[in-house]
Amino acid sequence: MSGIRTLSRRQFIKILYSFGLGTLASGYITNLFHKKNHTEALALDTIGYVHEALFYEKVDDNTVKCFLCPHECILPDGQRSFCRAREAHKAKLYSLVYELVCSMHIDPIEKKPIYHMLPGSRSFSIATAGCNSRCKYCQNWQISQSPPENTRNEILTVPRLIELARKNDCKSIAYTYSEPTIFYEYMLDASKWARINDIKNVYVTGSYINKEPLNLLCKHIDAVNADLKGFDDNYLRSTCGQQLKPVLDAIQIMYNEGVWVEITNLIVPTLNDDMNMIKDMCVWIRDTLSPDVPLHFSRFWPMYKLNNLYPTPIETLEKALDIALSTGLNHVYLGNIPDHRANHTYCKKCKKIIIKRLGYLIAENHITNSRCAYCQEKIPGIWK
Repeated sequence: MSGIRTLSRRQFIKILYSFGLGTLASGYITNLFHKKNHTEALALDTIGYVHEALFYEKVDDNTVKCFLCPHECILPDGQRSFCRAREAHKAKLYSLVYELVCSMHIDPIEKKPIYHMLPGSRSFSIATAGCNSRCKYCQNWQISQSPPENTRNEILTVPRLIELARKNDCKSIAYTYSEPTIFYEYMLDASKWARINDIKNVYVTGSYINKEPLNLLCKHIDAVNADLKGFDDNYLRSTCGQQLKPVLDAIQIMYNEGVWVEITNLIVPTLNDDMNMIKDMCVWIRDTLSPDVPLHFSRFWPMYKLNNLYPTPIETLEKALDIALSTGLNHVYLGNIPDHRANHTYCKKCKKIIIKRLGYLIAENHITNSRCAYCQEKIPGIWK
């Protein structure tokens, strides 16, 4: 793609040293914003920018504290954050991944998965290196568990991102694949420009983010697929590097702020497949959010550090499906099982199929003016 430039590791480090940023040579810094309203950028050269991070404070002349996510890293000069995407330098904190994408694709919106927003539309999907979780089953571990200097990166400016999304008839931009929270500044700027250009924003996240940055982001995000990895604190700590309460708080904030929320729960055999725990999760979704929040149970495949396990039995997923429906959730789906009946969307009133899916393809759509074409029941979601 014209206008996008790939950097080798040697070029990457050489650039940093040439600007006196030797302590950052293990990371990439893009787009340093002056404190003046974070609106004036100092261009370094044609290769990139340096970018000061948001949501941190100076502890002393040699230390900063990041408040972006619940890890709240305290970073002496030259030290990298837990997510590998932020670094302290002379009592300031910098994003190492602003406009530095390591993955971009055009996906069907159903792949996120988002089933109740613009079905059949295309979503321009991007990611940078790094993540603030440590999921032992991560399918994108090559980028999520790597610092930016170890991935193949391309500079994709915000204006160019918007241009590519429009040129490829994408109705949304999805911040996905790794963990978008760690490229927060890039996502925030991109989402603002997307809104101006009538492009919707999709946040695909592990929901490990603090309240203040999340509240700001919610003003510009249209839909979220929140990865609720489990409903047990011990499991989240040992398998994902998270705590449960901040995740639940973040999901509740997004719902209360009016973002369209869908939830994914990957069921990992022997680790988080206890049906009592799954029932507790469904009750929480029903009572804290809404019975209309779509829940996607996803099938685990052996991956990364959990290659010793077996794929989730379909029977296990179907038990979870039955529990969720009996709990009162209206829209429950099974992911990673092609052609299963639970890939379709059913009207909660007349029970007819109103969106029929073949994999990621939309075979039938019987929603008209946000209502079931058969019984006129209002269907929750974003349909136009």
